[in-house]
Amino acid sequence: MPVKKEKRKRDIEKNYSAKQFVLKLRRLADRIESGNRFRIQVAGERINVPSDAVINIEHERGSSEEELEFQLKWKIVR
Repeated sequence: MPVKKEKRKRDIEKNYSAKQFVLKLRRLADRIESGNRFRIQVAGERINVPSDAVINIEHERGSSEEELEFQLKWKIVR
């Protein structure tokens, strides 16, 4: 039986143009609506987001900036 290689921890932010972001959001929304998993490549790594991922929106405010994050979270299955 093949042994799965453990993935390294990672924390990246990738900037996109407004047009690229809209295309990714539309594709994500379509996959969520149809109940299917979502596949995306970020900084050279392919990521499979399962259809049962938890979806939330996070808002942070500091003294000089605000941040809005659309998040999908799921457990790693080994």
